[in-house]
This record gives sequence, C-alpha cells and structure tokens, in this order.
Amino acid sequence: MAGSGSPQPKQPKAQKPSAELKPPQVMQITRKDDQERLRREAEEARAAAEAALERARELERAAQEAGAQAPTAPTRPSAPAAKAASPAPVSDDDLFDTSGLEGLTMADLLGPADRKPRSNKGSSVQADQSQAAARSRSVDDFDFDEEAFLAALDENEPVGTTGDVVAGTVIGLESDGVYVDIGGKAPGFMPKSECGLGVITNLKERFPKGLEIEVLVTREQNADGMVTISCRALALRQSWDKVKQLEKEGKVVQVKVSGFNRGGVTCDLEGLRGFIPRSQLQDGENHEALVGKTLGVAFLEVNSETRKLVLSEKRAATAARFAELEVGQLVEGTVVAVKPYGFFVDLGGISGLLHQSMITGGSMRSLREVFDQGDVVKALITELDPGRGRIALNTAMLEGQPGELLIEKDKVMAEAVDRANRARNVLRQQEQSAG
Repeated sequence: MAGSGSPQPKQPKAQKPSAELKPPQVMQITRKDDQERLRREAEEARAAAEAALERARELERAAQEAGAQAPTAPTRPSAPAAKAASPAPVSDDDLFDTSGLEGLTMADLLGPADRKPRSNKGSSVQADQSQAAARSRSVDDFDFDEEAFLAALDENEPVGTTGDVVAGTVIGLESDGVYVDIGGKAPGFMPKSECGLGVITNLKERFPKGLEIEVLVTREQNADGMVTISCRALALRQSWDKVKQLEKEGKVVQVKVSGFNRGGVTCDLEGLRGFIPRSQLQDGENHEALVGKTLGVAFLEVNSETRKLVLSEKRAATAARFAELEVGQLVEGTVVAVKPYGFFVDLGGISGLLHQSMITGGSMRSLREVFDQGDVVKALITELDPGRGRIALNTAMLEGQPGELLIEKDKVMAEAVDRANRARNVLRQQEQSAG
C-alpha cells in the first residue's frame, strides 16, 4: 500500500493521565467517593476538549477548501502540504493546565445542579447558541399587561388599616361575635363586646345576615387575613365628634342625671358618660335628689383623648341668657362690684364689664364720680363672647358731648333709649368701615 496516494498526517494520540497527576489544588479531597467523582469529571472534560479540538480542525479544513480557486473537484493535497496544514500537536500539559482553577470552589467546578454533561459537539454548539439568545433578550421581548398587573396589586392589597371606617355586610353569627364581609380575602370579626354602645342581648336580631353596616377597624389583619372591627368604637368616635361640634357652637343640651357621688352627678350624653360638679349645679347642696331629672347644661371640658366630658348647669343658664343678647343692644343692670379697672354689672344672671375707658369721654378723677355699687346702669353692648362668658358694656356712646355723664348723669340715663338708637348707627358705620 506504499504507492497509493500521499501519506496521511499522523494524529497525535491522547495520552492517558499518568498516575502521578494530582487533582487540582482547589481543596483537599480525601474521601474515596469524591475522588472517583472528580476522576469521572476530568475524563468528561478531557473528552469535551478532544471533541472541541477535532471540531476546530474540521472548520479549518473547510475554510481552506472554500478558499481554493480550482475549477474542478479539489485535488488531494500533497503530503508536505497536508503536513504543513495540520496543526501542531498539543501536549497534555497544555490541555489540562490547572493553573487557571486556583481560587475556585467545588460549587464553581460542579456548576448548576441541573446541568447535564455535554455528550457530543452538536449539543455543545446548540447550548452555546441558546445561551447567547437568552442573553440577547430584553424585557421588551416578554408580554406585559400593566392593567392586569395593577389589578393584581389592588386585589391583593390588605383591606383595613387601624382607624379606617369601612362598609360591610353581615355574613355570619357566632355566640362570641359577628362576621362581616368588608372586601378582604377574609371576613372581619366583630367581638360581641364591640357590637354597639350599651348591652346587646340578642345578636341575631341586632345583626341579621345581609345587613349592611359601617364599622371601625381596631386591629389590622392577622396571618389569615382577618381584621378586627367594631361598631362600638365607631359610635364612640361619632359621639365625640358631635359633642365637640356642640361645644364649638356654644349649645345648651338636655341630659338625664343617672347617678351621683360626693363631687357631683353623672349623666349620659350621646352615649358618653358626662360629669357635672356640684359647684356647677343650681342646687348643689341637694344634688342627690337630681337623679332621674333632666337638666339643661353647657360644656366646660370636652377631651376625647382623656375621655373627659365635664358639664355645667350654671353655664347653661348663662348661655341661654347670652342667646337673648346682641351687639348694639341697650341693657339695664345693677353695679355689683367696683374694681380699679371698671364696674361689674349684673344683667340678670350674667355679668357685664363696664371698663373705665368706656364710661365717659371726659376726664374722671375716680370711678365713683359716675357710678357706685348698687347703682342702676343703662349701657350699650359693644362685644359678646359666649365661649368665655364675657360681655363688654359702654356708656360713653350715650353721651351727647364728652363728659356729659359727669355733669348730667340722670338726664343721660333717662334719654338712654333715644341716645342708643343714634349710637347704633355709629356702631354700624364703624363695622362697615372695618369690613
């Protein structure tokens, strides 16, 4: 066979690893099973390297054939050319150089748990192509529905934050409470003690199935998605809000006395427990006899944080009197006290202050030059403050000329009605100018 064709280039023979080769010095493996596994992996890696080398040779030969310009079938290369085209043999030391493995862990060597060994060169090429395609994909390559995403967020959003008022429907009753559907992934639970103000003896009658109610969330959802709700807490909040509004408006309210103690009496107002001190009762000396009676009271203190609701019967009388008064009105009263800064005038249960600067337009040496304790005084109301119980009076506006009260006090008092009409016009003009 010596004369048939040119001799084929000799293929380098893969040498078997010598027994002296040591495993990569990444970590010391002493167990027999680990050594056996590493040996198998080294053989697989060696086979993959040989397959890659063979593939490189095929590609190189294909490139040479594509570059040939012969018009006929390609001729077999001569022995020297074939020998020159063949790559230089690669030694096992170059193929299995372990210097690049330093610093790697066993997890790095093994790779992902679901990776399968490459069995042939075709699967290797396909895997490389699929990985490259995966790396080149962006978020735009995936379908994304923004509306569906937001709807999913809304659907899974927790329902009910502590302090929120929510609407729901009664769906079940138990001996210890009521279940209400408030739109969450689990119903809200309302304990029997939180079902309302006062004592509820029959839950079935008070909360029939299908009843739509509003409740206050008192505890946010637990691990099961259930929240704790309360009708009683909501009713208390609404009661405090209503009482605060009544106080702001200076209203007089009617309450029923429910009990008494050493300091005063207790009462109920909008479901809240109020207290009236003895000093604020018209008949404080006999306050035990007031139990069961209805009193008109005004507000002294309203504090929902400390749950203090203090009322006054005496202030209610003052408030009622205030309701009969207005700025510019001519009133008549009796001087009950003389102070360095003016007179206090009793107007029938309430007192007004006639300040020294409002007595006369003239110059006084002493307040008693004009009025003294026990004198009857007619004066104009120039300011009302029901919240603080203050009334400002004025007699200087009744004078025809400054200081007239010092000379002809009786005449000014006798003509007070006519003089008051003229003074009202002056007040209106002053209000318009200020407005």
